[in-house]
Amino acid sequence: MSSSSSHPGVRDPFLDVVRALAIVGVVAQHWLMPVLGYSAGRLTAGNALATPGWWLFTWLSQVMPLVFFAGGAANLLSLRRVHAAGGTGRDWLNARVRRLLLPALPLLGVWLVAPVLLRVAGVAEQPVRLAGAVAAQLLWFLAVYLLTVLVTPLAVAAHRRWGLAVPVVLGVAGVLVDLARFRDLPLIGYANAVFVWVAVHQVGFHYAEGRLGALGRRGALALSAAGFGVTALMVAFGPYPVSMIGMPGAPVSNMSPPSVLLLALGIGQVGLLLALRPVLDAFGRRPPVAAALRLLGPRFMSVYLWHMPALVVVAGIAVLGFGYRTPEPGTVLWIAVAPVWVGVTALVLVGLLRVFGRFEARRAGDEPGPAARPAVAAVLAATGLLGLAATGFAWSADGGPWEGPLPWSALVCAGFLFAGRPVRSGRLPARAAVAGPASASRSVGSAPRVG
Repeated sequence: MSSSSSHPGVRDPFLDVVRALAIVGVVAQHWLMPVLGYSAGRLTAGNALATPGWWLFTWLSQVMPLVFFAGGAANLLSLRRVHAAGGTGRDWLNARVRRLLLPALPLLGVWLVAPVLLRVAGVAEQPVRLAGAVAAQLLWFLAVYLLTVLVTPLAVAAHRRWGLAVPVVLGVAGVLVDLARFRDLPLIGYANAVFVWVAVHQVGFHYAEGRLGALGRRGALALSAAGFGVTALMVAFGPYPVSMIGMPGAPVSNMSPPSVLLLALGIGQVGLLLALRPVLDAFGRRPPVAAALRLLGPRFMSVYLWHMPALVVVAGIAVLGFGYRTPEPGTVLWIAVAPVWVGVTALVLVGLLRVFGRFEARRAGDEPGPAARPAVAAVLAATGLLGLAATGFAWSADGGPWEGPLPWSALVCAGFLFAGRPVRSGRLPARAAVAGPASASRSVGSAPRVG
């Protein structure tokens, strides 16, 4: 079994299918998790995965490790493509930052006015604030992914010099962070948003350009067993929760902030998918599947950004408008209703994508800028996105405009403008300048621009 980098000019359906599985996993989990009810102007939202025994599903449905793994593979391939075309890491960064931020701009525009319109329509304050929080909370991924993209040229250089030592060192750093986090220094745990996710991203390099892409079935299954085995040991003998997502009322979460456990989980998941790679390759080459992947490929970030607003629309109409309550998770009624709930939400998402998906497919950032500009752009935008994820889109009805999402949104827009301001000198050929995971997918694989 050869690595994806062994056949330049040939599409890698494995990466296409992995990122599709990742986005489907993210969307399905987020649409099926809420247990909703409404009474006396207050919307309640429980978590179906808190049902006893359902934690086991999270070992496969927590797909963020796969997102960063596939992102690492595709980013290395696209960066190599830019270098081959005569471009630089700076050119690649400038284009990537702009391409990642562009589909987020319409989301900001909609949600800066949506809370006001909901209040005018008579929706109570608590549901408005909850809707704004839900629509913004997943922006953390885009912020962290931007920072991961920012270090990619350095990470690739480190990969080629030190190989597997790089993710190992990052993993050890993640362990040290967790030790400090669980010894009364909880805020230090957020450092693992860098160490853990960059480590998984680095593992993707070893698929695109290393031995991981050449593993046979037995080797892949051994890798999977090792990853899941270490995960189980860390849960059994460490302070880590058994669920791979945060649970209501739980004192510790494996996800917020991320723990090093997710690195072990990611290795288990990657090994399992590599063992299934011949099947996934064949599946990805089927004409209907390949056509669907080509259709969704340029819109994966839009799917990620708009799938929660689609849920907000459906929940608002069904729960607030018609008094719908989610059946008890796991019951026959819940199982019967779930496909209808997902289907209706999917139709709303399709409508949103028809309006807003075109932004992601737009070519942007064809011009290289000064060397520091992509770094400044990524830091500004990541700061704004993290602020929105933490505070939500809905400002207080009694507060001023600068106490809500407006300053954070301004930082995101500033980052976009920093990345995209054209200059006259040093122009790079357009194909090289805009090459990124989306461009690389046309030759060697597709990039996961999701969560």
